[in-house]
Amino acid sequence: MGVLQDYLDKVSDIFRAITENEEGNITRTAELAAKMIEEDRLIHVFGTGAHSIMGAMEVFWRAGGLANINPLFPAGISLMDSHPNIERTTGLARSVLKFYGVRKGDLLILVNINGINAITIDAAVFGKELGATVVAITSPAFAKSVPPNIPARHPNNKNLHDLADIVIDVHVPAGDAVLSIGGLPQKVAATSTLAVCFTANSIVAKTVEILAKKGLKPPVWTSANIKGGDEANKEYLEKYLPRVHHLYPMF
Repeated sequence: MGVLQDYLDKVSDIFRAITENEEGNITRTAELAAKMIEEDRLIHVFGTGAHSIMGAMEVFWRAGGLANINPLFPAGISLMDSHPNIERTTGLARSVLKFYGVRKGDLLILVNINGINAITIDAAVFGKELGATVVAITSPAFAKSVPPNIPARHPNNKNLHDLADIVIDVHVPAGDAVLSIGGLPQKVAATSTLAVCFTANSIVAKTVEILAKKGLKPPVWTSANIKGGDEANKEYLEKYLPRVHHLYPMF
C-alpha cells in the first residue's frame, strides 16, 4: 500500500495515543459537559485558527452530536472568510467571548493545535477571567517547539496548554504533517483535523454515556437527511434556537 499505509499507521498511532493517554482528561471534560446539560447551559467551543475552527464545526449541529453546543465563529477565523485573518489579532477575543455569551460557571473548549496565536491565548486568559472552565484541545509538543517572539505567537509568548484548566493532548507533532516523501524538504499529509475531530467526538460520546448512566436523556441531534430526522430535532431547535447564534430554523 505504500504511502497510504504509512499515513494510516501515523494517524492510527495518534488516535491510539489519545485513547491511551488522554482518557482521564476527556472524562473530566465530559463530566463538565454533562453538568452543563443538567444545568441547562450551553457548551462553548471555539476553534481559534483557520483550520482549528473545524474542531468547533465538527461538533456543531452534527448528527450524533450534542444539541447544546454553542460554536464561536467570529468573522475572519476560517479560511473561507479570513480577509483579513484575525487569529493573530490581540485583544479581539474579549469581544468575541462576550458576544457569544460565555459567562461564569460555563464550559469553554478551545481548539488550537499549536496553541500559540493571539486570539487563542487571549481567549484562554479572558475565559478564565469570566469564570469559565477552560479546556484546551491542543498539542503541547507543537507549542514547545515554537521559539518565542515569532510573528505567529501572542506577544506574551504564552502557550495554551499552560493556561487551560484541563489539557487534552492530541499528540500531533510539530508542523502537523507526518510523511516524508521523495526527498522533499517538507513533510506532507496533515493530521491535526483528524486528531481534533476524534477527540471532540470522544468527548461527546463520553458525555452521552455519563448522562445515560444517570438515566437522563442527552440532547442529541438526529441526521436531518433521514426519515424522521426533522421531527426528532424539532424540540432541540425550538429550545436552543434563541440561544445559539448559528442555529437556524428548519421547520
